[in-house]
Amino acid sequence: MALRRSSRIGVGSLAAAALAATAFTAPAQASQDPAATAPGHGATQRAMDAAVRAGIPGVTAQARDGRGVWKAASGVGNMRTGEPRGKNDRFRVGSITKTFMATVLLQMEAEGRLSLDDTVDDHLPGLVRGNGNDGRKITVRRLLNHTSGLFDYLADKKYSETYMEGEGYLKHRYDTLPPEKHIRVALSHRPLFKPGTKHSYSNTNYVLAGLIVEKVGKRTYEDEVRDRIIKPLGLKATTNPGNSVHLPRPSSRGYSKLFRDQPDRIDDITEMNGSQGWGDGDIISSAGDLTRFYRALLRGKLLPPRQLKAMKTTVSTPQSPDTGYGLGLQRFKTSCGASVWGHGGGMVGWLSLAVTSEDGRHQLAFNFNGDWESDSMLMIMEAEYC
Repeated sequence: MALRRSSRIGVGSLAAAALAATAFTAPAQASQDPAATAPGHGATQRAMDAAVRAGIPGVTAQARDGRGVWKAASGVGNMRTGEPRGKNDRFRVGSITKTFMATVLLQMEAEGRLSLDDTVDDHLPGLVRGNGNDGRKITVRRLLNHTSGLFDYLADKKYSETYMEGEGYLKHRYDTLPPEKHIRVALSHRPLFKPGTKHSYSNTNYVLAGLIVEKVGKRTYEDEVRDRIIKPLGLKATTNPGNSVHLPRPSSRGYSKLFRDQPDRIDDITEMNGSQGWGDGDIISSAGDLTRFYRALLRGKLLPPRQLKAMKTTVSTPQSPDTGYGLGLQRFKTSCGASVWGHGGGMVGWLSLAVTSEDGRHQLAFNFNGDWESDSMLMIMEAEYC
């Protein structure tokens, strides 16, 4: 995501979302489970502990590889009571939702129900118009790889101040927001560039993708995700919240630095209306479910070879030269030369990353229950894969 104080962000701009100062430093509370220091994951645990020392309240993580499943946690899940972060916590995954959305659309393409070269207007006639925006020139592919040129509704100043920052967020966190509102906000701005000529991360793309899923499937986006991905993979901790404000248990509290002029202030923002994310970032899941999802995806369990190849066909991301963006899937290059695939994301109060090796044999997913210190996320990934 391109927004600096975004509520849902992609890993390519995690560093931009971090705040410079942090007031809370909790003692690292690493898991006492002997598996937490098992060979191969000790460096990952230490990187998690370092993120807590840097100011993040807590971290929960899971890795899967040839040695089995490793679960770990560090820090606290509740800053008021000091309760430790849980290894099986559920959390808001933010833009990781985009991989689920792209998977559904690619399955529909494999079934012959749409084409990646269809235009937005083919499915949502007349919706994208005005201020130079034209849905007749934007394909489904350009939505999914963020080359549409559409303005990111989260970057709208009034929207951000109302729903993502300070008193605005605290006042409006329980509001139900239909996806059409996000589209109206985006279309009040001119496009950033001619469709297909550049890459710019825009959550607007995946709101439109969700509307296309509903038009083609003739039922809700949530029904499609549940029946195509969640149920077949047995992802029992994964849900679409609708307009619910609650997190299913087990879960920890989420925290945010909402006020730019009060960098030491941290607010508990756990409750929020799930509709404020929708198809671009609403899913609630766990580290365990995310590793299962990406393992199945890269092993070809969810998509035929042709569609998986299309998903992994990337465009360059100038703002982050070590990554490439495919169709709802990012490629990251580590400092040791390894390439991993996945997605990052967040909501106000949460930052997450889920990645897998290309052969689908080694996954890592983790979550911060605070939306700052994002540089620590890439350090955890490096520790696991390098």
